[in-house]
Amino acid sequence: MKRAFKDRRPTHFEMATSPDGRVATIRLNRPERKNPLTFESYAELRDLFRELVHASDVRAVVLTGAGGNFCSGGDVFEIIEPLTRMAMPELLAFTRMTGDLVRAMRRCPQPIVAAVDGICAGAGAILAMASDLRLATPEAKTAFLFTRVGLAGADMGACGILPRIIGQGRAAELLYTGRAMSAAEGHAWGFYNALHPSADLGAKAAELARSLADGPWFAHGITKTMLNQEWAMGLDELIESEAQAQAICMATGDFRRAFEAFAAKRKPVFEGN
Repeated sequence: MKRAFKDRRPTHFEMATSPDGRVATIRLNRPERKNPLTFESYAELRDLFRELVHASDVRAVVLTGAGGNFCSGGDVFEIIEPLTRMAMPELLAFTRMTGDLVRAMRRCPQPIVAAVDGICAGAGAILAMASDLRLATPEAKTAFLFTRVGLAGADMGACGILPRIIGQGRAAELLYTGRAMSAAEGHAWGFYNALHPSADLGAKAAELARSLADGPWFAHGITKTMLNQEWAMGLDELIESEAQAQAICMATGDFRRAFEAFAAKRKPVFEGN
């Protein structure tokens, strides 16, 4: 059943919505530590993105961090140190839980815009990667630094998703070396859609999210679904799947409204049906 998320107040990060509830801004807010994740914030983010499929108001999401940084990854003392003392069943439960966060981000119908400033490392880089669109400042430093702590680059889907964004060779370099990708590199490689000064980043992310929220948001959800589903499809299968998906969109009132608005030379108002 659909329900409003406008007044949702998470415990382990901030969430605010526009007055009409269409754009939700999720802000990681431990600026004194560069916004690291904890077991609790991982789980709450996973649950929130899972539940967004039931939101009656939210149509686009901005994901960002407080204090000039995006996210420094898993908290060293609240996650990394406890993990060194866990047995395999507990470790697997943790890695599956973090992977479920990426699944939830990819499966929620709302487009997610990551607004990245400063440090974007480890799990923070994964959060940016799992978003649909990414804006950054010239100061953004993005590092998939798992190898720096003796772990594989295979974390939360990185070996599958990152090559699809920036290419196999570039992804391999970042995942093997753990080095930071500069904002300029990220933009040139297609990881970041645009770069903006720090003072403008929040407004630009909100502007992009608003344009998505006010657009044909039912159709945007179909686009996101097909971008996910078609990874594993052959040509014939994906073309047929898109034929079915587009026919569904053509049966909506939004398709008719868009035509009527075009004919009347006015801006369409989309209602998601």
